[in-house]
Amino acid sequence: MKLASHLLIVALMLVSVVPAVAHHAFAGTYNLDQIATVEGTIVQFDIRNPHSFVNLEVKDSDGRVTRWGAEWGGVTLLTETGVSRQTLKAGDKVVITGPPSRDPLEHKVLMEKIRRASYGWTWGYRPNEVLPAHSLQTAK
Repeated sequence: MKLASHLLIVALMLVSVVPAVAHHAFAGTYNLDQIATVEGTIVQFDIRNPHSFVNLEVKDSDGRVTRWGAEWGGVTLLTETGVSRQTLKAGDKVVITGPPSRDPLEHKVLMEKIRRASYGWTWGYRPNEVLPAHSLQTAK
């Protein structure tokens, strides 16, 4: 009877983990073996769960403006690493790097690093500033 109880507990634990892993399957959305760099001006910053987003306007060499999105961590991760709703604002010029979308027409990246030219502020350059699910996906 004890063995059955232990097996049931293990089974319940596994079932509860599967949705979390499936939710963070970034490999289905992003090319995790590639890195894109996007430079532009922030038009919106949404810090929320389960993922935050930075939307920016990017001007190409011909002067055409395209709206890009950068998917980032949730509220807990960002606040624990010093990011708040006031950290980034519309009008900030930033450089974002990370894996690009598998669909290039989506114009989005999974943010690994961000640098704001004014004030020299950065995120993603220190060991604790990493998306946990992304680091698990790319670890070899």
